[in-house]
Amino acid sequence: MTAPGAVQGAPGPASFGLAGAAGREAIARSGRRTWRFGDFAVLAAFLVVAAAAPFVVSGSQLAVANRILIFAIMGVGWNVMAGFGGMFSFGHAAYFGVGAYSTAYCVVVLGLAPWLGMALGMALAALFGVGMSYLALRYRLTGAYYTMSTFAFAEALRLFTQGSEPLRRTVGFAVPVRQGSSLAHFQFPAGSPWYYWVGLGLLGLCLAATITFVRSRAGRFTQAARDDELAAAACGINVLRHKLWAVALSAAVTSVAGGYYLQYYMFIDPQIAFGAQVSNDAIITAVVGGTGTIWGPVIGAIVMAPLSDLVAGFLRHPPESLAWLAGHGGLDIIVYAVILILVVMALPKGIAGSWKACRERRSGNGARMGGRLATRLLSALGRRNGDS
Repeated sequence: MTAPGAVQGAPGPASFGLAGAAGREAIARSGRRTWRFGDFAVLAAFLVVAAAAPFVVSGSQLAVANRILIFAIMGVGWNVMAGFGGMFSFGHAAYFGVGAYSTAYCVVVLGLAPWLGMALGMALAALFGVGMSYLALRYRLTGAYYTMSTFAFAEALRLFTQGSEPLRRTVGFAVPVRQGSSLAHFQFPAGSPWYYWVGLGLLGLCLAATITFVRSRAGRFTQAARDDELAAAACGINVLRHKLWAVALSAAVTSVAGGYYLQYYMFIDPQIAFGAQVSNDAIITAVVGGTGTIWGPVIGAIVMAPLSDLVAGFLRHPPESLAWLAGHGGLDIIVYAVILILVVMALPKGIAGSWKACRERRSGNGARMGGRLATRLLSALGRRNGDS
């Protein structure tokens, strides 16, 4: 009987040869001191700078900034699973919807604080994600088959919500408005910068959790399994267990975006929560910014969220020569697809990934040039000593 996480027919480490190099290197790296406090210093600096945005932007621009935060949290969640875990998901709307509906049910039906609903949503999303992924990965649904299973999972939840009376079917939930501002109830007057600051704090926590996971031993093993699953399993890494850790964190982070969306827009329904548009936004944000990087989803959100608003506004009020575009649903999806194709062709690693690759290439060139210069100097000194 094959143990969960093991790869059937995997050769032993002794006979693995070059194919096991990635896994052995991952194990060796995991034993070293891999924490980079520089990542947290950059995160702190980013939060300080971003917190000043409400003082320099207008009210309409602040609304776009809140949308950027929602996109960024979704992209960070998707990136953990697909960028660092190597499991492409087309169903992250499921986790977003679970977070939004858990928060809505706790606030509207039970009268609890939204923070409790968000915590419940994180737990449920992680539980659903781990359960679905365990069944899929345990029975070898990988690649395109796994992607299709995530999409089917999100659609199943959408149909279940539409038919569920306790969840108010297609009507959805409208959050009751409370008088005054209250951080405990996550409600502030319309246009208040507190929505932005609270959302920025949530994004900071999600990024901190991602950095902690990626730099940890479990994160290193997960990336080793992403790069070479067979080699990692042959070196003793429990591939399934570490992939499930990535799924749990990814689902929990994405559910936070759902709770934040609900408290900001005060309304949710099955199509908004579980629709394919949510998964599209999460994917394109991470891909444009750069998958497998810490800051890629944030950069992608800064690019894509304003662009999303521009496209939607253009399609609502097109110029007279393009008036035939008005009222045609789905055109924004076509625009996104074209943007995604162009980015993948021009920057296959995304903005952050391409910049990182360029920096590493320059660093390598610099090291090689330094090595050649040192060789020439040593050669010149040798000739001079020989002449003397």
